[in-house]
Amino acid sequence: MSERIRIVVVDDHAIFRSGLKADLDEGRIEVVGEAATVEEAVAAVAALTPEVVLLDVHLPGGRGGGGREVLQECAGLLGVTRFLALSVSDAAEDVVSVIRAGARGYVTKTSSGAEITDAVARVAGGDAVFSPRLAGFVLDAFGTASVAVEDELDRLSARELEVMRLIARGYSYKEVAKELFISIKTVETHVSAVLRKLQLSSRHELTRWAVDRRLL
Repeated sequence: MSERIRIVVVDDHAIFRSGLKADLDEGRIEVVGEAATVEEAVAAVAALTPEVVLLDVHLPGGRGGGGREVLQECAGLLGVTRFLALSVSDAAEDVVSVIRAGARGYVTKTSSGAEITDAVARVAGGDAVFSPRLAGFVLDAFGTASVAVEDELDRLSARELEVMRLIARGYSYKEVAKELFISIKTVETHVSAVLRKLQLSSRHELTRWAVDRRLL
């Protein structure tokens, strides 16, 4: 991106916020605000309307709802600001809770600065992003209950379905190739087939398609 992505960092530990800001790629990310509590986070998002909020799941203040409460209070801004949960917790209930509330992704604090920078960029671009082992929690929680969705998925081969889910979660072509032990060229071929069969024009549309059908 030619312009830096404007973000707000929400975490109740000042030392963590400082370290995170130092680790993010300043050429791609601009930290325009910080917050340490539910109330501060809601106020900062409303005042600054950042593109992305890096949101800790467990925060003091408010009614005790932490990051989920921030998402609920900022529901009217979800079309303008995207939220990426960032937490030490990899518990299924934490992951599912914030995704249900509107977060576009969830990464753990074991991620490197480069990985978080990349996750922010993907979320800003419309992708849903999860640390690899966490995505399964979301798929298990939301499922594929709709018959219409099943009909759409039936158009895809087993391998195309695997590729579709990884791409929709925000994996790069290189990451999909590594995960599935296939070449990048093969990934590109499968993605083209998926987009054609689902009548979509881009990976961003694919992510929206998957989110709308609760596949992520």
